[in-house]
Amino acid sequence: MLVAAAVCPHTPLLVPALAGAGQGELDDLRSACHEAVAALRSAGPDRLVVVGGAAAGGTFDGWAAGSLRAYGVDVTTGAGEPVLPLSLTVGRWLLERAAYDFGAVRLRAVASGAEPDECLALGAELAGDGRVAMLVMADGSACLTAKSPGHHDPAAGPYDDQVAGALAGGDHEALAALDPGKADRLWAGGRAALQVLAGAAAGGGFGGRLLARAAPYGVGYFTAVWERRGAAPGSS
Repeated sequence: MLVAAAVCPHTPLLVPALAGAGQGELDDLRSACHEAVAALRSAGPDRLVVVGGAAAGGTFDGWAAGSLRAYGVDVTTGAGEPVLPLSLTVGRWLLERAAYDFGAVRLRAVASGAEPDECLALGAELAGDGRVAMLVMADGSACLTAKSPGHHDPAAGPYDDQVAGALAGGDHEALAALDPGKADRLWAGGRAALQVLAGAAAGGGFGGRLLARAAPYGVGYFTAVWERRGAAPGSS
C-alpha cells in the first residue's frame, strides 16, 4: 500500500556544485526537495521506491551508482560503476543527503515513452506489498519560454498548470489522464513517472501539498508531497 509520495524534479541543477550558490529559485526548490524527502521518512514506510524516466525501464537496488560527470560536475552517488539514469541519480543523491537506509530502497526506471496503461500497472505493482513510500522524479515541460531547451509552445503553460493542480490536490486521476503525445511534444520528461504514481495511488485517499514550483530556465519544476488522509505514521 502506498502510504506517502514525493515528487521532485530530476534536474542536475539541484546539486549545488553544478548550479552554484545564490540562485534563489533553485535554492528554494532544493530546500523543498529536502522537505519532501523528510516527509517520506515520517510516513514510516517499510520500503522506499524511487521512480524516474529513462530511455528504457529497469530495476536497481538501493546501492547502485549514478554519476553527473556528463553534466559537468564530478559528483557520484552510490557504489561501483555508475549505471543509473539521470532521474534516479538525482533521486538517490537527494536520499543520500538525508542519510537514508539504502537497504530499504529500490530504484525503478520507467521508459519515458511507456504507454499510460503500462505506467499505471507498474505503479500498482510497486505499491502492492507492505507500506511503500515513493519518490517520483519528474520535470514538467521544457517549452515554457523562448529560451527553453525546446521551442516555445503555448500549450506548455496549461500543461504544467494541469500537473501542478493534480499534485496540489492529490489527484491521481488527473495524472493518469496526461496525454503521452502532448507530453512528448512539450518535452515533458516526467509524464511516465507521474503516471506510475497515479497507478500506485489508485483508490485515492491522498491529500497533496505543492511545496514549490519554478521554471528558472524555461523548464517546469515541481516539488510536492502526497500523504494518506487520516493515517498516522506506522499505521496501515
